Amino acid sequence: MDTATKTATEITGVLTDMNRMGHEQVVFCQDEATGLKSIIGIHNTVLGPALGGTRMWHYNSEAEALEDVLRLSRGMTFKSAIAGLNLGGGKAVIIGDSRKQKSEALLRRFGKFVESLGGKYITAEDVGMGTRDMEYIHMETTHVTGLPEYMGGSGDPSPVTAYGVYMGIKATAKYLWGSDSLKGKKIAVQGTGHVGQYLIGHLVKEEAQVMVADIFEDRLKECIEQYPVEVVDANNIYDLEMDIYAPCALGGTLNDNTIPRLKCAIVAGGANNQLKNELVHGRQLIERNIVYAPDFLINSGGIINVYGELSGYDRKTAMQKAEFIYEVTREVLNSASIQGITSQEAAMQFAQNRINAIAKINQTR
Repeated sequence: MDTATKTATEITGVLTDMNRMGHEQVVFCQDEATGLKSIIGIHNTVLGPALGGTRMWHYNSEAEALEDVLRLSRGMTFKSAIAGLNLGGGKAVIIGDSRKQKSEALLRRFGKFVESLGGKYITAEDVGMGTRDMEYIHMETTHVTGLPEYMGGSGDPSPVTAYGVYMGIKATAKYLWGSDSLKGKKIAVQGTGHVGQYLIGHLVKEEAQVMVADIFEDRLKECIEQYPVEVVDANNIYDLEMDIYAPCALGGTLNDNTIPRLKCAIVAGGANNQLKNELVHGRQLIERNIVYAPDFLINSGGIINVYGELSGYDRKTAMQKAEFIYEVTREVLNSASIQGITSQEAAMQFAQNRINAIAKINQTR
């Protein structure tokens, strides 16, 4: 196969993936001078501009990065919709090691690509990124949220994200056990980044028995210095006896290999795209009698937080809005039970119904 034919085949494959997942636009960005290699995915803009964070990660391949941005941006559509926000779904990934390859020049060049989209995509922080990085991006575009508070932004969205996840965990506990108390419950938190650590704080305060795992030793050290937690092996976390498994790292941890090993009653955490295959693995959890709190629902506190920047930010208001995750989680779990479908499907129904309703309004204008 010659180069031209191979390139055409690859482009056709991307378009097929976009059609399969319902994407409007995918933008590939590269800059040799700064080493930037990035992909921006815009899934749906029916409800408003596509807002979603930028993730910097050392992907094994460009195909893996593309798959990640497609799944993440699609998830943001449903996340904003179910949270009642007037936002569409988008996401960006920068291919590279955030601890070694990130630079001001690289981030500012990425900001120029964001600016070129004219506001159709608004970025924010995600894995491997922080408020300082948003400052650099902001030097080249106004279409960025998650800025430091001294710049009029909301700062780190992790506290609100974690609070929403905490509300989702409590709601799921209420649904399954009749009480939302987490006192004495064994909870394994996978991933002790910003969201994970704030979540651990809530769980410890409620006197849960918390176990933690992470691939980064410095994060674990920081965590155990703050909280009375038990460190467990990241590879064996799925085999532990626990009440609740809370994935707060990367996605895809619920798959053919891990689900049969789980010894828990609830899965509820802050990571995106936890189900490797939404339908297959959602049903496998049901077969194992494990209640799953849909990730894009209970981790929507972050998007709720940065959305506030678009109209004037107030942290207290953001936290209050994140509390609604509790009631919506209960509604979704009850709906799934009544219909005999997975909680993921029920949550997507809630989100899609709102998107469809607003789409009809837009058509009449």
